[in-house]
Amino acid sequence: MTRGVTKVTGVMWVQAIGILIVFLVFVGLMMTRKIPAILALPLMAILFAIIAGVPWNLNNPDTTSIAKTILASGSMRLSGAIAGLVFGAWFGQILNKVGITKSIIRKAAELAGDKPMLIAILFFVTASIIFSAAGGLGMVILVGTIVIPIMLTAGISQFVASIVVLSAVGVGALFNVSNWAVYVDVLGLSVDQIADYTLVAALPLIVLSLAMIVFYIRKDGKGRRAWAMPAATGGDGKKVPTYALISPLVPVILVFAFKIDIVPAVIIGALVTILLAWPKRPIHVLSSALIEGIQDVAGAMALMIGIGILLNSVMAPQVSALISPLIEAVLPGNPIMYILFFTILSPLAIYRGPLNVWGLGSGIAALFVTAGMTPVAAMLALRVVSNVQAVSDPTNSHNVWVSDFTKTDINEILKKTLPWMMVAVLISMVIGAFMVF
Repeated sequence: MTRGVTKVTGVMWVQAIGILIVFLVFVGLMMTRKIPAILALPLMAILFAIIAGVPWNLNNPDTTSIAKTILASGSMRLSGAIAGLVFGAWFGQILNKVGITKSIIRKAAELAGDKPMLIAILFFVTASIIFSAAGGLGMVILVGTIVIPIMLTAGISQFVASIVVLSAVGVGALFNVSNWAVYVDVLGLSVDQIADYTLVAALPLIVLSLAMIVFYIRKDGKGRRAWAMPAATGGDGKKVPTYALISPLVPVILVFAFKIDIVPAVIIGALVTILLAWPKRPIHVLSSALIEGIQDVAGAMALMIGIGILLNSVMAPQVSALISPLIEAVLPGNPIMYILFFTILSPLAIYRGPLNVWGLGSGIAALFVTAGMTPVAAMLALRVVSNVQAVSDPTNSHNVWVSDFTKTDINEILKKTLPWMMVAVLISMVIGAFMVF
């Protein structure tokens, strides 16, 4: 890795400090939930630009301005990622509508019988596969309302039932190809490059999640058996052929094995699902699933627009000139520092912190690359650190829902899962460091 040398004047240091203060204030506001990230990110972007002296509007289209470059162009910067998100949500709704999601869970429950340990492990694996095809709060609620009552009636504690679902969300997010488009748009990487490093981020997370689940089942003992499974969640009468249950894996296989781009892979997966399950009124299933899928990810789409605006702000020449010296000062330049830097600072991925790819992390990653880090190294670090965010972050909508549904303290989930997730980060960073340096 090479680093540039940036000369900074006294005025620029004052501006840089102003940007840092704005950054810290907004992080605090997001952490205390005074303002949602969906509003905080574009507001930060505008304030960064104002402090750096970016003009509001100029007639010259080649000159950076707040109106055109940051707001107009920024809102479209992650259009590829938004498309991937929409098609992924569409695919998830198709799996739900044809009955495949519930059929997979039912099969897992039948295989596990009444053995709590086996039930927890099979549901972790099953939910991970489902979330690799479709993420979002809607899918978490759909899966959670089925598997959590089954686990609780089997004697698994509320806390363990919670971490089974949340760990599966983390694993599924790594394999969910619709999420990869963010790294394509932000860092200019190909889908092949992202796929090549997915197992580096995923395998330690899978192993540590399983170890965590087994540890807490043995430590906590059996929970209460007082929660009967809601009658409506056992199935909706749809009979799905067993061979159709491979449908969630189709897009993942197409991307990994055949190097097909994300959107075509998801479309093919949707069509294969329809052909294998062949529901009544397939055209209606396809169209209604698209509408409902867009509704499911509307919040995430708005968040991506905010991320794009923030990206264009921090990449504007005036802003980048102020922030880059700060980034250069802390940028890890060798494998050991790379490992220590991202492992120790991995908790900064929670509370919408600076390493959260769904918050400030995308802009920070882009600045890392500008300062000399390779795009692959930045991508790998951000994906690995995102495991902490996916499982432990109290500001995640899925963490809030799971903790409320199981009546588990959300901060207990954070305290008990964070050490395990940081160990997973450490292992991934050790493996990854010797691949990217």
